[in-house]
Amino acid sequence: MGQHIIRAGSYTLSTASKTLIMGILNVTPDSFSDGGLYDSPDKAVERALEMEDQGADLIDIGGESSRPFSDGISATEELGRIMPIIDRLVPRLKVPISVDTSKAEVAREALQAGVSMINDISALTVAPQMVELIRDFRAGLVLMHMQKTPQDMQVQPQYTNVVLEVKDYLAERIHWVCEQGVLPEQIIIDPGIGFGKTAMHNLQLINNLNHWTELHRPILIGASRKSFINTILETPVNDRLEGSLAAAIMAVVRGAGLVRVHDVKETFRALKIADAIVRA
Repeated sequence: MGQHIIRAGSYTLSTASKTLIMGILNVTPDSFSDGGLYDSPDKAVERALEMEDQGADLIDIGGESSRPFSDGISATEELGRIMPIIDRLVPRLKVPISVDTSKAEVAREALQAGVSMINDISALTVAPQMVELIRDFRAGLVLMHMQKTPQDMQVQPQYTNVVLEVKDYLAERIHWVCEQGVLPEQIIIDPGIGFGKTAMHNLQLINNLNHWTELHRPILIGASRKSFINTILETPVNDRLEGSLAAAIMAVVRGAGLVRVHDVKETFRALKIADAIVRA
């Protein structure tokens, strides 16, 4: 799992004593699992506070769905969804807030409002200028691997060696970001489970995280309720708790330092046992 310090704005996080849990707060009408559940500020704020109480170490707010075959939205629409929630949560949450976006305009307003981390599925390839914001705000940054775009990422994804190719891509992105003045301690890496991968690719990535130690950065795994679980258990999207927990536990055993999840309470309990065993 590695023992890493993560700098995110005014927050300092550590994976030394436990796996960190990033709670998912989608404020979209069309996300693959919970679209529409938290599309009002009152519901979203209530859910964020609930996840914090259940053991979340970070709250990740997303205003644009990145499910397979999804269409993008404008920065104005994305900001209209997330900013009323951010403005209410910043003074109330004791844990850092992350925003899931690939747009520099969205990142700028969110960081100015007090957000501490940007979670970019494009690893700053869509908006390279965002690196200046990450540097200047000293924000945390999640660099994720994705093959192609959400619109076409699940159309016959192919790799010669998925573990090596994803690892090399993330190593290159770390190098580029650090060349622009971002500190290594600000960076988290994410192999992008379900983003341009088959079910077998996802399984291979989780099973081989222990080979990524030379990247020297904490690994985030977002396997919660993903479709590869359905290929094994044949369960609908909202009946994948056991599969999500198993994937999270195996990711931790193989080296993940953070997990991004919908079911915070259950994941917190499962990982408390897994952490106790792995770190014994």
